[in-house]
Amino acid sequence: MPDIKPVTLITGASAGIGAALAHEFSSNGHELVLVARRAEQLNKLAEVIETRGLSRPQIITADLSQKDAPGALADELQARSLEPNYVVNNAGFGLLGAAAETDRAGQLNMIDLNARALTDLSLRFIDSLKRHRGGILNVASVAAFMPGPGLAVYYATKAYVLSFSEALHHELKPSGVRVTALCPGPVETEFQTRAGIPQGYFPSILDRSVERVAREGYRGLMAGKRVVIPGFPNRIAAFLPRLAPRGMVLAAMNRFRKV
Repeated sequence: MPDIKPVTLITGASAGIGAALAHEFSSNGHELVLVARRAEQLNKLAEVIETRGLSRPQIITADLSQKDAPGALADELQARSLEPNYVVNNAGFGLLGAAAETDRAGQLNMIDLNARALTDLSLRFIDSLKRHRGGILNVASVAAFMPGPGLAVYYATKAYVLSFSEALHHELKPSGVRVTALCPGPVETEFQTRAGIPQGYFPSILDRSVERVAREGYRGLMAGKRVVIPGFPNRIAAFLPRLAPRGMVLAAMNRFRKV
């Protein structure tokens, strides 16, 4: 039997925050397995990391919104004699538009990827995470703290990710497994293009670079933080809805929407 190698598993790694997280983890000595749908982009990222003198990541192409994908991913890791010591659940997408007028299948697919697959991968490798006293970084959003007319299903999935991650943080802390919810504000990535979000839709004061988001997420996970919100304006945006009646927050968000 070959030795089992511990690896950091990063989903949605082909671009944006996922790619930045791959650079951050690799810079800190982690052996990586990168997962996304697009093999070409994953290979390019692996090459860039390798040219920096770091260990070349392994890649696995998968559409994690498919119900059998997490199981197939676990089988592939086992076939390669790999097991996660860290799981980074970054894969996800949004769709801009009123929920009743936006493609229903697409919104259900969003739930499958943003919530179901994230839950599966958070729980599937608990035994190896405990063995290595590793951790889980789940990418949520500042959207998790409020309702989001115009992005209703996306906001709801991120609220789920935050709630689930906070509870899992509490449950797994005694076993030495860290669980952190990373809640960035708006970031200029392919995510916004896929979601149909026009440039300037969100206030620029909330913008943070993918590099900063990845750096703060990594440091927060290693420090055992429950929640990381990069940027003071985003922390304020996450805090204020807790002070106001829910109906007032909803009305304010509805006035803000531009669809």
